[in-house]
Amino acid sequence: MNASPRTLGIDPGTVTIDLCGLDDGVVFLDQSLPTADALADIPAFIALLRDARPALIAGPSGYGLPLTPVERATETDLRLAYLAGTDDHGGIGGLRTLARALRDAALPVLFTPGVVHLPSVPAYRKINRVDMGTADKVCAVALGIHEQARTRECGYGEVSFILLELGGAFSAAIAVNEGRIVDGLGGSSGPLGIRAAGALDGEVAFLAGTVTKDMLFTGGVASILGDADHAVDRIAEPRAERDQVARDALVESAVKAVGALAAATRRPYEILLSGRASHAESIVRELRLRLSPIAPTRRLEGFARTAKEAAQGAALIADGLVGGPNEALVNALGLREATGTVLDYLLVISPNAARRRLGIA
Repeated sequence: MNASPRTLGIDPGTVTIDLCGLDDGVVFLDQSLPTADALADIPAFIALLRDARPALIAGPSGYGLPLTPVERATETDLRLAYLAGTDDHGGIGGLRTLARALRDAALPVLFTPGVVHLPSVPAYRKINRVDMGTADKVCAVALGIHEQARTRECGYGEVSFILLELGGAFSAAIAVNEGRIVDGLGGSSGPLGIRAAGALDGEVAFLAGTVTKDMLFTGGVASILGDADHAVDRIAEPRAERDQVARDALVESAVKAVGALAAATRRPYEILLSGRASHAESIVRELRLRLSPIAPTRRLEGFARTAKEAAQGAALIADGLVGGPNEALVNALGLREATGTVLDYLLVISPNAARRRLGIA
């Protein structure tokens, strides 16, 4: 049997950019870099990727695109992937600059789809939805499918779970039924997060007048506490009334999201937790208790020590896309059948109006 080539997965998080590399199924790169530092010195980041000598790199893909090699990505593709207009520099807009640099460096980068691109999600669930789960959430799901199939000793078609991601900025929940993603509540349309408010009340959006990209990254636990640097620690061990309020808001919002997505799965075998806040054991215990009527709850273990779950899943996807042992995982997810754009199902505003907002002619 021939050895599978080196592959690399990137998780472009708000707090850190994580890298996970596989060489014939063995982890050879397992690293986490502060996002601000990586974006401040893009040449050094590119040198790190080049030194890894991967055959394929999955990500960083933002809100996602149907499988697209970076050298074929147009400016329109990049605006759709990162949903940042000409004057938007907040949020993940800085990743668009990184994507251009990856293209110019001729690295073997492939943009991967978000939840809204997948044919396994029924069209009626996509109406007026953009953020059903970014591309990195799809990658985290890939790790979940891989892990549950292994632990249960079952085929991918028998895998069923809800992934609850409690990241350093956003929270999200994705439903998987029979090995395929069937629904999702993304970070800007789902539960309250460490930094982000999650889904905005429509009247709040009206009162704001203009909802900026920066606004999507505020209103969460850090805003309740007035403390972004220690938010996870404070809700893990609440000592003040405000700490407890922030913890209750995060936990109950997450529980409600899982409850909503349970309607899209016939019977989730388990609920998998991922993300920075899922490392707080007291939060895991409370979620396990409150979610027990739906399914057993546990942390997604993964196979790397440092890189986040999405980076590990991205490495598996890259391996499958080059014909490695994880090709069946890629086929189960239907990644090659991903189509369309994140704007295709908009009715509240027209796709053309959304394109103008992004500066797309």
